[in-house]
Amino acid sequence: MKNMIIVTSLSFVFGLIFLGAMVYLFVLITKALKRYIKSGEVRKEKSNIKRSLGETLKEHRTRCKMTQEFVAESIGVSRQAVSKWESGVSDPSTSNLFALAKLFGVSVEELLNEVE
Repeated sequence: MKNMIIVTSLSFVFGLIFLGAMVYLFVLITKALKRYIKSGEVRKEKSNIKRSLGETLKEHRTRCKMTQEFVAESIGVSRQAVSKWESGVSDPSTSNLFALAKLFGVSVEELLNEVE
């Protein structure tokens, strides 16, 4: 009888400890999910910032309402070269990067800061 009471008491204590651990785990998971949901804007901003040089060049070209052909003629390269830069097949030389920045009205640093 005495042993049964001790076993029952121990079972109750371990049950409470287990229940407390589960509640604590639930609270931690809830806090983490809330933090993740609130960070949606930050994640979206980072995804906009981190992109390839080609994507950045294309965005600036379209923002300025320029065609690949116009950009190519303005800086003295072929339209295919501009296409390759935008698709990521190749990168512009340093002198062409400076020319592109000037054409788009931004600094070279701004172009490169937007790149992953």
